[in-house]
Amino acid sequence: MSSFQNGPVEIAYIDEGEGEPIVLVHGFASTKNVNWVYPTWVSELKRGGRRVVALDNRGHGESGKLYDPAQYTIPIMAGDVVALMDHLDIARADVMGYSLGSRMTAQLALSVPERLRSAIFGGIGMAMIEGGGPGENVAEALEAPSLDEVADPVGRTFRAFADQTRSDRLALAACMRGSRGLLCRNDAARISVPVLIAVGTSDDIAGSARELGEIIPDAEVLDIPNRDHMRAVGDKVYKAGVADFLSRRP
Repeated sequence: MSSFQNGPVEIAYIDEGEGEPIVLVHGFASTKNVNWVYPTWVSELKRGGRRVVALDNRGHGESGKLYDPAQYTIPIMAGDVVALMDHLDIARADVMGYSLGSRMTAQLALSVPERLRSAIFGGIGMAMIEGGGPGENVAEALEAPSLDEVADPVGRTFRAFADQTRSDRLALAACMRGSRGLLCRNDAARISVPVLIAVGTSDDIAGSARELGEIIPDAEVLDIPNRDHMRAVGDKVYKAGVADFLSRRP
C-alpha cells in the first residue's frame, strides 16, 4: 500500500499500470479494494492499456479516520483526489466515481474541469440534486451497538456492509453526516466535461439517471439491467459501457 499526507489525513492509494490515467473514487462505506480491485475493474482497465489510480476516501479503508462531520464535506473529500493527482504528477485524467465517489467527481468537474478528461458517474442519478437515499438513518444505524438493534432497512443494509468490510463505523457516521451536500441544478447544467451516467435499473437509491442526463450538457446515460445499488458495481454491461465511453475520448 502507498499513502501520502493531505492536511490532517493520510490517504492510501494504489497506482498500477501504464498509459492514460484513470482515477477511481469509491462509494460510501466501501474501499478501493471492494469497489474496484475485487470486481476486477483495476485488472481489466490495466489490460486495456490504462494507468489505474484508486484511493481509499478519508474515513474509509486504509486511509486516516476523522470523526468531525465538517471534515467530510464533498469539496474537502474531492480535494483529496486533486491532492493525490498532484502527488502523482497527473495533470489530467479520466475520473470514475461510484455513489459518494460520483458526488466527489461532479465537484471536480465543476471546480477543476481542466484536470478531467472525462467524468463517469456510477450509481448516482437525480439523488445528486434532489437527495434521498442514505441519510441520518444510516448514520444512526452505524452508531447502534449491534445490527440486531437496527430496524430501518436502508440502515441495516449499510450497517451490514460496514461490518462486512470491518470499517470504522464512527468515522463512517461522521462522513455520512458531513457529505450530504447536494449539487444544485444550475451547477449540474454548468458541467462541461464529457460525462457518462451509469445506474442500475433496479437501483432505488441513485435516483433517475435519465433526468440527470437531461440537465448535464451532452451527458450519456448507461442503464445497467436488473442491478440494484449494491450489485451494479461489477456488472459486465457497466464495464463494457465504460470501456466504449473511454475509447471515444480524444
